[in-house]
Amino acid sequence: MNYLLLKHLHMSCAALSGALFLLRGMWMLRDSPRLGQRWVRTLPHLVDTVLLASAVTLAVWSAQYPLARPWLTAKVCALLLYIVLGSVALKRGRSKGIRAAAFLAALATFAYIVAVALSKNPFPLT
Repeated sequence: MNYLLLKHLHMSCAALSGALFLLRGMWMLRDSPRLGQRWVRTLPHLVDTVLLASAVTLAVWSAQYPLARPWLTAKVCALLLYIVLGSVALKRGRSKGIRAAAFLAALATFAYIVAVALSKNPFPLT
């Protein structure tokens, strides 16, 4: 697999991951029984696994590693925050208000990750 194909796979998985999170978050807000469907519980994990594997492979192939590149460090830190917020939003939040707030914060974090990736700048709005 060449670098460009892997990069496009990574970007496609990122878009699909974000879309699936948005869908699951909307279903959570509506108390939809669709959240319990098997594909809803498994597909996001498969997509995120491919996303992470492609990210690691891209980093190795391009010799761009977190801590060595500030933008990549920012992306990884934001990813960890996104995972925590997403977990609170979809599973661990004790009330719908907490889950909704975590959902919005996770969406903002996802947008930041995309902005950093596109700009290669940890402060993409500057």
